[in-house]
Amino acid sequence: MTAAFITGCAGVALTNDERSFIRDAHPAGLILFTRNCETPAQVRTLVDDFRSLAGDDAIVAVDQEGGRVQRMGPPAWPAYPAAAAFADRYRTDRASAVEAAFAVARLCADDLTACGISMNCVPVLDVPQADAHEIIGTRAYGQDPETIIALARAVSDGHLAGAVAPVAKHLPGHGRSKADSHLALPVVDTPYDELARTDFAPFVALADLPAGMTAHIVYTALDEQECASTSARIISNIIRGQFGFDGLLMSDDLSMAALTGSIADRTARVRRAGCDIALHCNGRLDEMVEVADAAGMLGEDGVRRLRDLHAARGQPEPYDRAAAERMRDALLASAPV
Repeated sequence: MTAAFITGCAGVALTNDERSFIRDAHPAGLILFTRNCETPAQVRTLVDDFRSLAGDDAIVAVDQEGGRVQRMGPPAWPAYPAAAAFADRYRTDRASAVEAAFAVARLCADDLTACGISMNCVPVLDVPQADAHEIIGTRAYGQDPETIIALARAVSDGHLAGAVAPVAKHLPGHGRSKADSHLALPVVDTPYDELARTDFAPFVALADLPAGMTAHIVYTALDEQECASTSARIISNIIRGQFGFDGLLMSDDLSMAALTGSIADRTARVRRAGCDIALHCNGRLDEMVEVADAAGMLGEDGVRRLRDLHAARGQPEPYDRAAAERMRDALLASAPV
């Protein structure tokens, strides 16, 4: 049986207590942060140790977007451009931008699979608004749905070609938030018709992705009380219903200040709302135990979606690594961060 949560860990190697916890709790996966990543060899050892306890099919995830959100960075790993760098090129040369987005994603997937990582939490599908908080900013693949859809599709395909599962985030859209959900609960009052016309469009277009991540944001037009991560109405009617998304759905990090209550309560709420996976990132073992106790096991649909995710990854396809590196470096030379 697979438990319905993804866990973090505290450092560059599992402690004995963490190893015992993972062996007993059977988490669906592990998510890595900068604190966990020193060198490729060290990360590979950490990942192999985790899977020896959790199982060979356990997910190992990371946020390797590029730009300011890159958990594995120089000097041990190369820098990658922010999403906005592709959008800048798209304005003048659409074909070249799409080609680069695919190639650079394929290159990034090589970095990840070399370390045993099977999931990257990209692409950001949020449509940013001019008056929104900067938390999305250059992480967005454009300012309009058309650009975001084209580039995010290429990024997703590049990861899948490298046997890494992409994650659509942040469902149903973080682009209007006037607060950082790491620090506070954002509330968006935009009418439904406007959300459907703009914010929802990239998620509908990429609803076939194998995984997705919810937003800790209240959308009053959809649910006046609960944020998307804890709203059964939003998950059932909008994400699963209107968007047609049938991939593995995880919450954003349970540790974020947008959520209130105990970690156990937060876990239970995202699971009751319809998230397949509760995501817990901070590596605090006492909280990890609470998450494990409250998350329960993956249900039948969750097991199917996890199986489909692994099937979508397939085997790495051949590509021209040197050409992809040249594309990455050219984008970095003038890239926003």
